[in-house]
Amino acid sequence: MLSPSRVFAELSETGRPDAPRRVMGRAVVLGGSMAGLLAARVLSDHADQVVIIERDDIGPAADTTGFEPRPGVPQGSHVHALLPSGQLQLERWFPGFADEAVATGAVVPDHAAVRHYVNGTQRRYANDLTIRGRALSATRPFLEGLVRARVAQLANVHIVHGQAAGLAITGGKVTGVRHHPGTSPDAGATGVPQTEQADFVVDAMGRSSRLGGWLAEHGLPSPPVRRMPIKLTYATALFRRDPQISDIDVAFAQALPAPGCVARIGGITAVEDDRWIMLVAGYDKDRPSRERADFVSRCRRDFPAVFGDIAERGEMLGDVVTYHQADSRRRDFHALDRLPAGLIAVGDAVASFNPVYGQGMAAASLHASALSAYLCRDPRLGEPAADYFAMVRVVVDAAWQTSTTADLALPHVDGPYPPGYRLVAGLANLIFMTSADDRELNRRLSMVTTMLAHPNTLARPNVLIHAALARLKRRGPGVASADRQELP
Repeated sequence: MLSPSRVFAELSETGRPDAPRRVMGRAVVLGGSMAGLLAARVLSDHADQVVIIERDDIGPAADTTGFEPRPGVPQGSHVHALLPSGQLQLERWFPGFADEAVATGAVVPDHAAVRHYVNGTQRRYANDLTIRGRALSATRPFLEGLVRARVAQLANVHIVHGQAAGLAITGGKVTGVRHHPGTSPDAGATGVPQTEQADFVVDAMGRSSRLGGWLAEHGLPSPPVRRMPIKLTYATALFRRDPQISDIDVAFAQALPAPGCVARIGGITAVEDDRWIMLVAGYDKDRPSRERADFVSRCRRDFPAVFGDIAERGEMLGDVVTYHQADSRRRDFHALDRLPAGLIAVGDAVASFNPVYGQGMAAASLHASALSAYLCRDPRLGEPAADYFAMVRVVVDAAWQTSTTADLALPHVDGPYPPGYRLVAGLANLIFMTSADDRELNRRLSMVTTMLAHPNTLARPNVLIHAALARLKRRGPGVASADRQELP
């Protein structure tokens, strides 16, 4: 059995399958977000026909003008990071994607204009966004629109407007999907439901997926759900880029939990149409509002000067928008002993994490890689997709470990603490603190935080010895308060 690090490395490969085979007739994908679109792209190599059922009326699927947030993606108006792992997978499935994105307006951040602040002090080495390729910076609607246009060009993929209502299961295998054609999610299911026949079904319905209830309707168990309460609220505003105010391309600011320090996170990203998108986030009762005055005040009071400069002097485009996420959650499909054949889940329908770490699109792209690996290995489609969910578990475990180890340090989060949390958190803190001034440790940490490598790679003896020696040599003020964070 391969180690999680090895499985993760194999899923991160960027080579296309040599000769993918058609192994099914019709596949149906429930949801046309990034996760669903990527799954549809993979399925186009293995199915005669792929149907995407999307509840939002997205108009002409190939339209790449006027990118706007969709109602079905409530966080779509906020800062999104396309981590290097996600970008590499997009390039894998859509060759030339990066060039097209740049030609259409995406920003390639200048490494000199990328800054990472911890407790108000700029780290010497920022998180490396350009590992194994250039970074791309853009809004979520822009990226999703480009991917949707690419998928719409595939001859055997068809996108329809409708709302999924349930599964058809016969003899232990999914045979179709019930849906209401052309139904707006806000209008309710008023149309006559139809059944879309399917040999294979992908749940890409996101955090609000109703798959567990649909399985229960057929007397099947729902996947166990694990939650990590984070009580996160963030506010976002768009600004016209102005070189007279700042040359910043990307900024990430963390206030780590410590005595006398309230945990907060902020981000600035240069995006298409010569704009900045800026986010400020708080936890528990520290909730940013939609009031412009509150947004500007928080930027100046709680974050490095560049945040306040843009908020006070920049031209705000539109209103401040907010988003609240009560928890991170995961559905452990791998733990089910009964699951119908021909059914998988991808993206947030499997797991959604604290969004400030930017793992969502990258995790969805690795789920697509897992789907490709599964379908290329002569799968027994008449049996549950256990091999697929085993690979996805590795991806989810990696992202979950990275995000929840940090979230468990928040004072309002009281568990659940995984076995060995004290040790894991202590080692993570050691590597994080020393990587601020150590190029090699920063590179290794960046590989994990940008989802190019499994977190277990940081636990190798040579890495830990390097970090311990670097800590002994490390001197100077700046982020020392983070060394004192308390563990349970």
